[in-house]
Amino acid sequence: MKLQALAALFAAVGTANAHGLNPRHAHIHKRQDATTSTSSTEAPAATQTTSSSSTDTSTSGPAAPASTSTGTVAAVPTATGSYATLSATVSDVPALSALTFGMPSGPAYTATTTVASGYIPTISGLPDAPAIPGFVFKTGEWPAQDRAPPTDSAEVKEWLKELDGIDIPDLEPTTDGSCASDLEFAQDAAARGWWTCGGYTRDTDIVACPDKLTWGVSFDDGPGPQTPKLLEYLDQKDISATFFVVGSRVIERPAVLVQEYLSGHEISVHTWSHTHLTQQTNEQIVAELGWTRKAIKEVLGVTPTTMRPPYGDIDDRVRAIALAMGLIPVIWTRTPAGTFDTNDWAVAAGNVNGEQCVEKFNNILGNATTLDTGFIVLAHDLYEITVDLAIGYNLEMAQTHDPAFSLMAIGQCVNIPTTDLYRETNTNTSFPYTTKATDVDGDGTVDTETAADTKGSSSSTDGAMALQSSSFFCLVAVAAAFSLML
Repeated sequence: MKLQALAALFAAVGTANAHGLNPRHAHIHKRQDATTSTSSTEAPAATQTTSSSSTDTSTSGPAAPASTSTGTVAAVPTATGSYATLSATVSDVPALSALTFGMPSGPAYTATTTVASGYIPTISGLPDAPAIPGFVFKTGEWPAQDRAPPTDSAEVKEWLKELDGIDIPDLEPTTDGSCASDLEFAQDAAARGWWTCGGYTRDTDIVACPDKLTWGVSFDDGPGPQTPKLLEYLDQKDISATFFVVGSRVIERPAVLVQEYLSGHEISVHTWSHTHLTQQTNEQIVAELGWTRKAIKEVLGVTPTTMRPPYGDIDDRVRAIALAMGLIPVIWTRTPAGTFDTNDWAVAAGNVNGEQCVEKFNNILGNATTLDTGFIVLAHDLYEITVDLAIGYNLEMAQTHDPAFSLMAIGQCVNIPTTDLYRETNTNTSFPYTTKATDVDGDGTVDTETAADTKGSSSSTDGAMALQSSSFFCLVAVAAAFSLML
């Protein structure tokens, strides 16, 4: 696949992002201790024991409050200074000093939006949205949650056909998605287009909002037990966000996903088991993306045209497979001055406390005013603690920042029409390039043509993206701006 690399894009970024390397994050992403009741319409909530210890030995403090998990709760670093006394102005959010690993769980939240099967959504910018199917979970129809899906299923065999005729780079999978475990690959990161080791991207990636002081709001890993609490806040503040959802969570909390979608937020693919994609074989990558894509469609009736690789772990092989499956990669902004990662996951892992997290991210935001473009921020909605950090502090600071930030969903900030964010309503023949042979359900029956298909799809046989849409011209301009900045 011909992916044109931008000559100097991120070339000055020498070291790997700690988020991409942190082993603790790899093990804490799966589950929040709090659980919600389930019914036959959704998969049973997964359970997990949690163990964590701090990787920061420069400071020490008293042991965190006992967690509801059955694992060991270790001491979490403490912080002092102006952030130590911050309190949230949002109800049901603890003081910042109390936001630490092992904090007592608050009340569980359930979806507030309930619709019947066949309900026709009324979503701004999406006038012809398909009806909500009315998802009912059936044991045996889905892979095990939070585990790599098998690659020998009939569904995966169908999805692999989408790679036919596409030139997938012959890159050997990494050991575990980290730079330290693959020094040879890390040294060749620029040629591999490996984001984890150096922040390398391609012009098909969405990496920033084009307009200065624009904050692309996103949340990963849900839907979680506290996501409805987040949705209530976003609705009150009139903020739209992009939710990168994990397939295992979609079938577990379908009603929450429906609420996200009907509330006007954007839905995107974030794999089935939240794995490092560069570590997987081609077949495994297809399975991770395919099952999540299928789960979203069965719950919402629409198939996303975007995806985010967990940990930002993507290279040209992963990128080509995602594009072949009609999924455009979206990554949070990364510059020499800092990565726009809230590091909320590090609080959930016990690596830092809430005060340190907010202070670090606020320092990064200080650099945002020096950018010629806007930026995309990474946050998470799977954990209660990350939701509290978002609605009680990070998003509140964003709205009172001087100069002010404009907060919006990523598709909105890069000027992609809402219709083009889903395959069933996509009208753009080049975003993403379409194929009439797509079988999202994996049942052996080709899906109904999209609006874009009726216009005629790209004639390219090597899968290269045609830069015909205004959205993609905009993305190229953003990438060029970043290369000049570096």
